[in-house]
Amino acid sequence: MQWNICAGFLLLVTALCLMPPPSYGGGAPRDENGFRNVYENDDQRSIFDLMKWRWDRIGKESYRPEDYPFPLAQNDPAFLKSNREVTTATWIGHSTLLLQIAGKNILTDPQFSDRASPVSWMGPQRFVPPGLALEDLPPVDIVVISHDHYDHLDMPTIEKLFRRAGGDDTTFFVPLGMKGWFEDVGIRRVVELDWWEERETGGLKVIAVPIHHWSKRTFFARNDTLWAGWIIDTGSFRFFFAGDTGYSPVFRDIGDRYGPFDLAAIPLGAYEPRWFMKYQHVNPEEAVQIHRDLRAKKSLGIHWGTFILTDEPPDEPPRRLHDAAKAEGLGPGEFRVLMHGETIRLD
Repeated sequence: MQWNICAGFLLLVTALCLMPPPSYGGGAPRDENGFRNVYENDDQRSIFDLMKWRWDRIGKESYRPEDYPFPLAQNDPAFLKSNREVTTATWIGHSTLLLQIAGKNILTDPQFSDRASPVSWMGPQRFVPPGLALEDLPPVDIVVISHDHYDHLDMPTIEKLFRRAGGDDTTFFVPLGMKGWFEDVGIRRVVELDWWEERETGGLKVIAVPIHHWSKRTFFARNDTLWAGWIIDTGSFRFFFAGDTGYSPVFRDIGDRYGPFDLAAIPLGAYEPRWFMKYQHVNPEEAVQIHRDLRAKKSLGIHWGTFILTDEPPDEPPRRLHDAAKAEGLGPGEFRVLMHGETIRLD
């Protein structure tokens, strides 16, 4: 009985995090079914497809952290806390990056909890601890949120960040429809943007752009809120954050409109089985195509190796990225994979 309850709960959490809605065509749109992607596709996955995928996994090997000992980088929290001059990027894990640019500290999709779940006792568990502890973060000026799935929008982390900042020092940028969630937590410094909207703050331009994804935080609230990638532009350095996405020609549109980018953060993982994941999560080969579409000078691989959400081996995304980058003729270091906690300088 206890096993059946646990299995049912895991199926529900997976449905909320991974089950895609029907696809729609359109431009930046919303209709009676909620928000839609820019480009139409033929993805029509249902709860029955989800059940088939989960059924197919029964009896297959489970991945254990001890079999994939991803090392943590030895970073320098004291330097990061004091730095207001050097442009840096630190991969904390999953889609969480600390970007230090133009004297500002920017955090993407902060997720520091042990599980990506609505509860702390069950759901996808962290495979690798955060590469930088939340307590070791410098003062955070800006947080950008890509969408409302639990591995990207984590309430305990948001609440800790808010308390740590005293409620006044951090501005949260969110896609359309998400401001109310933050206000319910008590956060008032929230900027809600639709696709292609811009806002100036502290000498930076923050722009929300389309990605190809979907939203669902509760079982009956599919696509009620928007999903977005983010551009941070200082005038001399331009950064793109994809958050979580399937492949779409929308990245060519972004590259044509805002490229080239000095740095892009592009997801690599959670892509198998392909018949189920294709329209919501890119694989490494598609990540290289996004890098090309954006006309990025350098890219970093995110969204792999931290939470095991799908079927590919945890260490496969970097290996496939290496092969894809080589096949496409990318230069050394043009598309990098960092260790959890690794900091790179981008001067």
